[in-house]
Amino acid sequence: LESSNLSEKDILVLRLDLTDRSSHEAATNSVLKHFGKIDVLVNNGGRSQRSLFVDTNLDVYSAIMELNYLGTISLTKHVLNHMIQRKKGKIVTVSSVMGIMGAPLASGYCASKHALQGFFNSLRTELTDYPEISIINICPGPVQSKIIQNVFTENLGKAIESSGDQSHKMPTDRCVRLTLVSIANDLKEAWVSDNPYLAVCYLWQYAPTWAWWLMNKMGKKRIQNFKSGVVRLFLFRL
Repeated sequence: LESSNLSEKDILVLRLDLTDRSSHEAATNSVLKHFGKIDVLVNNGGRSQRSLFVDTNLDVYSAIMELNYLGTISLTKHVLNHMIQRKKGKIVTVSSVMGIMGAPLASGYCASKHALQGFFNSLRTELTDYPEISIINICPGPVQSKIIQNVFTENLGKAIESSGDQSHKMPTDRCVRLTLVSIANDLKEAWVSDNPYLAVCYLWQYAPTWAWWLMNKMGKKRIQNFKSGVVRLFLFRL
């Protein structure tokens, strides 16, 4: 719908804490009470990470999994119950290219995205009796957003000092448009990224030995930059 066609009753904004799983059922019921149905759930909550595993408190890993993984599947569970009753709906999860590959300084983030990939790919196989319920995984590469300003570091509560330049990342509106195209076409998985990140996804998928070699080379430089205070938030620069 065009924004000019929307009325006040067509919009409902609710505060939601993914880590407060006890609130997810009530939030779902509030949406159903207002609209009567849920056609699409877009799971797009989460935080990234920028720290070395050897320096990172395990509480950080627990927090990452609680937010990125458990919070997402908790909300999904309540919405899916409704979709199963209707035998129709779309569950869209914004994963990441980090759910396909591994990268230094983001081991917890990668783990949470791998967990989401495994969970939703498995859930899809449990819903074969409901062909009109789509499970769609979106895997963006670097996108212009505030995700870096809010990353986990080695300790809970410690903020990143600099978010670096974002001009080389995909513009937000392009990522959104490609995501909507993927949803409209019921793609099971979509890699929404520019090169060279997209090319690395193909390496991980089809030539993992080369991908491991490349990641070791680029990862070593990235870690050196990180330790010396040079801002390099991704493995490659265009």
